[in-house]
Amino acid sequence: MTQYDVFNGDADGLCALIQMRLAEPMEDAVPVTGVKRDISLLKRVEAVSGDRVLVLDISLDKNRAPLEGMLRRGVSVTYIDHHFAGELPTEGGLDALIDPDPHTCTSLLVNQRLEGQFAHWAVVGAFGDNMNRPATELAAQVGLSEAETATLKELGVCLNYNGYGTSLEDLHFDPAFLYEKLHHYGTPFAFIEGEPEIYRQLLDGYREDMARAGAVAARLAEPDIAVFELPDEVWACRISGVFGNRLANAHPERAHAVLTHNRDGGYTVSVRAPAVRKEKADELCRQFPTGGGRQGAAGINHLPPEALDGFIAAFRETYRTA
Repeated sequence: MTQYDVFNGDADGLCALIQMRLAEPMEDAVPVTGVKRDISLLKRVEAVSGDRVLVLDISLDKNRAPLEGMLRRGVSVTYIDHHFAGELPTEGGLDALIDPDPHTCTSLLVNQRLEGQFAHWAVVGAFGDNMNRPATELAAQVGLSEAETATLKELGVCLNYNGYGTSLEDLHFDPAFLYEKLHHYGTPFAFIEGEPEIYRQLLDGYREDMARAGAVAARLAEPDIAVFELPDEVWACRISGVFGNRLANAHPERAHAVLTHNRDGGYTVSVRAPAVRKEKADELCRQFPTGGGRQGAAGINHLPPEALDGFIAAFRETYRTA
């Protein structure tokens, strides 16, 4: 029997898996991950009858065909996620915990499943996924001070930042490497103390890239929406998602789109719904090929230049308030 651990390479995916493996250690599990937008991960898993697959923080709808194939072959699959899933398969050994509520994330769902055994890691994952209110509430429930909560928020943001890039070469650390370092620590505070060089590189990289993004003026700014355009440079690929989160937090009544020029001659798009009404980001992005996500935050992997005007029109229409 082979165990495969399939997880999104962002903070939420990492922290969800850390909790699961602290609860049930399995050092010989085969990790399958990638950059944050590399979500069609199940097609890489060659599981056979009797194998087990744990899937965390990637859309079931985007992995439906390989999942159904696994279930027909007799593979046992545990699937925990908060993205749009569509209809769940009914055959085979599927154990699914999927909740698309815009105020939860995979780390919080795992924390629920494990009855709070490793809640500090759930706080990190939730902050990384920009679930600031539920993350702060959970931190208070488990007795963390304001300073401790701020530290976990910073770590979550940095881990999330590390997941963005066109390829693994764009990242500071391969998510599989980060997981290998992280999952030996029962708490994130122990990780920060035990791996200061890794933490410092993430923090310094985040601050430097965010400073570059902060100097970029909006391409379009209206009461309901704003659009920012970043160049085809490695720092821009790394910062696009967390830059969108910062904009959403700074202007909670407004929806934001961050367009990053990509190597295919188009744009990689990150959309953030208004923080006060986290809805419809996934619906908007699914109107375009390679689009998907969740209600509060979604994206398009490749938007051709000729589709840009149509995207902006749809973006404006989706979030028009008057």
